[in-house]
Amino acid sequence: MRILWRIIAGFFRWTWRLLNFVRELVMNLFFLFLLLVGAGIWFQLNSDTPAAAPTQGALRIDLTGVIVDKPSMNDKLSKLGRELLGAGSDKLRENSLFELVDAIRQAKGDGNITGIVLDLRNFAGGDQPSLAWIGKALREFRDAGKPIYAFGDVYSQPQYYLASFANKIYLAPQGGVDLHGFATNGLYFKSLLDKLDVTSHVFRVGTYKSAVEPFLRDDMSPAAREADSRWIGELWQNYLNTVAGNRQITPQQLFPGAEGIIAGLQQNGGDSARYALHNKLVDELSSAAAFDAAMIKVFGYDAQRKDFNSIRIYDYPLRAGAGAGAADSGNIAVIAVNGAIMDGEETNGAVGGDTTAQQIRDARLNKAVKAIILRVNSPGGSVTASETIRAELAAAKAAGKPIVVSMGGMAASGGYWVSTPADFIIASPSTLTGSIGIFGVINTVENSLSRIGVHSDGVATSPLADVAATRALPPQVQQMMQITIEHGYKNFVDLVAASRKQTPEAINRIAQGHVWTGSDAKQNGLVDALGDFDDAVSQAATLAKVRAPTLVWYQSEPGWFDRVLNRFDSSARALLPAAVSAWLPPPAASALNDFRQASDMFSYMNDPQHRYAFCLTCGDVR
Repeated sequence: MRILWRIIAGFFRWTWRLLNFVRELVMNLFFLFLLLVGAGIWFQLNSDTPAAAPTQGALRIDLTGVIVDKPSMNDKLSKLGRELLGAGSDKLRENSLFELVDAIRQAKGDGNITGIVLDLRNFAGGDQPSLAWIGKALREFRDAGKPIYAFGDVYSQPQYYLASFANKIYLAPQGGVDLHGFATNGLYFKSLLDKLDVTSHVFRVGTYKSAVEPFLRDDMSPAAREADSRWIGELWQNYLNTVAGNRQITPQQLFPGAEGIIAGLQQNGGDSARYALHNKLVDELSSAAAFDAAMIKVFGYDAQRKDFNSIRIYDYPLRAGAGAGAADSGNIAVIAVNGAIMDGEETNGAVGGDTTAQQIRDARLNKAVKAIILRVNSPGGSVTASETIRAELAAAKAAGKPIVVSMGGMAASGGYWVSTPADFIIASPSTLTGSIGIFGVINTVENSLSRIGVHSDGVATSPLADVAATRALPPQVQQMMQITIEHGYKNFVDLVAASRKQTPEAINRIAQGHVWTGSDAKQNGLVDALGDFDDAVSQAATLAKVRAPTLVWYQSEPGWFDRVLNRFDSSARALLPAAVSAWLPPPAASALNDFRQASDMFSYMNDPQHRYAFCLTCGDVR
């Protein structure tokens, strides 16, 4: 028996030793793997060797992902992330608008670049003002005598917008051009909150301040529907006018409406590619192989790559000092307000009030900087953070530095709040701005807890101290909140009135949370001129009396370790929904995206006084 126990004990002892050995081996191998990955990332981030441009050939603009004013990660780390995570993460890529425009303009004068090939099959889109500015650069390239060719399988609306600037558009024989118009679609939570017995205390000022409607209703209010129908209709008309003008057809021919498209498809036997060709949406139907053969005739053959002579946009080396990442000294500072505005430091994809204020302060104290361009592409957010940015911008203006605001796709609510100190405001005709209004939201769950037998009780020295998510909100606190919100709205209106040299009564008539396009904002006196970033640079130089403007970009640079963590954290959060979306039908994928946007909205709400100047629908156009 003793021998048997020794055998059993020996078996478990050696098994345990084997498990320890395997555990230590795996941990050591994993540790070595991390060291190798870390070393690879370090070398990648610190490598400055640019790719060589072709001797003669095309600039292949094979955009993947989206166009943004300010990418959350630098290009080197994004490239490394794609190598580690696979090509699928390309769809999550953020492309710098400013670097793309700089690359196209550099290629215009580059003797080695003889044309552009737009391969937009993986391009996810961007806001209309950004696409219009890229289109302007493409038109300049064409005017220099260099051709542009576009190829696609099924052109989405943003893809086709850029493709319309090409000399010739190719389409796959089984493809099509997906023109369907613009729409907004938001989620409403009133019934859900009622079922959960969550009490939403909403405080707002402004007839059109629809950001709080998801807490109060299960559908859009008539006022919000009327206002949104106006601006979304203008955006769609701007799209049609630009693309139809590029294709030298009428807007009606470009988009004859749902019934017209159905009739056209019936005439072409349901062949969407043939329909696009007959309606002059494209110039030629061609397979990918035939398109490559055509490009070889134009640009020559690269025997090593077995393709036409070209260089990818991601490999094309920008000249020193170009792009939004340039940190060289300059006389005009550019500071970006890109994303929802939050209190505190900047986070991935959001604007930190303290971070942006510090950048403005640095520019104010920099004697070399003669003017500041505030590039705003934001739906707003925290009132406290917006005021922190505005106050610092006002201090820079008081110090004698001209302020020019360049509005991107959105400069609404808090995005307009931060713009008020400007000497000059420039917006695109398709910018969404205004939305001058304020709201506050406090949710309590005392009824939800009561349903499951949990109750909250205690003592307080005053009703103002008895505030908790687990207890009913005291009436005195509700009254104070509404008074504070009304004061904040009055302050907002007064700031705009003083800035635009109008009376508060006149501003109040166009405020009330109403969203305006840039064209309407110009008519209402909320902006000074319609234009793009080039016009903002020219205006800043004029105001500062600078003959040779050079830009210096102020942006936060996270540490190496933070960048690595942010890269993998953002990829991990984005890859799962993206992967799930790929397997879902379009309506379900759209719903998943709506849930993600709703959760993002809640994460942005960190104002210490629960006051927000936020436009919920401005970024929800598809």
